[in-house]
Amino acid sequence: MDIRKIKKLMELVEQSGINELEVREGEESIRLSKAPAGVVMAPVAAPAAAPVAPAVSAAPAAAPTPALPAGHVLTAPMVGTFYRAPSPDSPPFVEVGKTVSAGDVVCIIEAMKLMNQIEADKAGVVAAILVEDGQPVEFGQPLMIIA
Repeated sequence: MDIRKIKKLMELVEQSGINELEVREGEESIRLSKAPAGVVMAPVAAPAAAPVAPAVSAAPAAAPTPALPAGHVLTAPMVGTFYRAPSPDSPPFVEVGKTVSAGDVVCIIEAMKLMNQIEADKAGVVAAILVEDGQPVEFGQPLMIIA
């Protein structure tokens, strides 16, 4: 299946109200699913009997989120694994404070064993890198801020 078709399917799932889509073309198949906002997907172990906790009347206070620098937010164009460098031995593509031009490669997102180079869509200075190296990213997730 062509990567462009997969990206288009990912966009359709993201824009629609469905949570899961499975497509088969001949012997190839792909299954895309997304979790509702606020739900973390985790492996499920065998159920164990647990005592029921009393209901909490007040929600715990949310931790304050750190303020992000002002600037253009570069977002992930696909789901995959974020890498700052082309290989573990290589230096990162960019560091905070480095000047980039539109079209410069700033990171890689690995999706389905394909290394996709992500380019800066705006010229400026990298003000913040919001994702750790090797971490999974979602479609539309902020990666960097370019001031």
